[in-house]
Amino acid sequence: MNMAHQSGWLQDLQAGVRRRLVLWHGRPRGGARGGEEAEARPQAAIVADDIVMEFNTEIGRRRVLDGISFEVSMGERLAILGRNGAGKSTLISLLCGLQFPSSGIIHRGLSMSWPIAIDGVVQGEMTGYDYVRFILRIYGVPFEEKLDYIQAFAELGRQLHLPMRFYSTGMRARLAFALSFAIDFDCILIDEVLAVGDQRFHQRCYDELFVRRKHCAMIVAIHDAGFVREHCTAALVLKGGRGRVFHDVDLATEIYASL
Repeated sequence: MNMAHQSGWLQDLQAGVRRRLVLWHGRPRGGARGGEEAEARPQAAIVADDIVMEFNTEIGRRRVLDGISFEVSMGERLAILGRNGAGKSTLISLLCGLQFPSSGIIHRGLSMSWPIAIDGVVQGEMTGYDYVRFILRIYGVPFEEKLDYIQAFAELGRQLHLPMRFYSTGMRARLAFALSFAIDFDCILIDEVLAVGDQRFHQRCYDELFVRRKHCAMIVAIHDAGFVREHCTAALVLKGGRGRVFHDVDLATEIYASL
């Protein structure tokens, strides 16, 4: 193999590797500087790259999300804003893997909680106690080390031993919050439910989310503009399937209010 042919083969191989990195990690940041190739997105982030989601309906194929892209790293808190039907919950389901996008790439470079507000996942006679044991076993977390914490945080008392079909939505949400905080996720995923329980429980959630876990990432679908302005570092505003990320959260909430 002559040197010119070898050089061309090596360049083709390098280009192929770069293409695969882009497919996995997302598009490179910015342009090349100083003649160097732009680096691929870092692994330690949640990256959505050109996400499209379509559904077949009785009136034809509907595109709910159309080219949605964003990135959330440790310590960043992204709000997802949009009117009802804008695709917020669909996007949350895609991020956690409950659904798969029609096209686009989701890179999960951080460990991510389940969407805290999802209800009805457990049916039948499984008790809250059994559910806790089941979830902790899945994530490889010692049950005995976390049970006291979960009991104290959820404040379900003896109801923890009742079948979960008797649980109210609030009880399920409190148990879900307790479980999410018992496992050291890098990114907390929340689908619109934050006001659960009494003021003491609100304060406990606040301390966990914004004091003890202030270094973690968060993605939250929410309607509360005040929460976004106080706690979020960026906001994704959805309308008609399209979306734009704003790092000026005041501007994002103003635009959301005008939709």
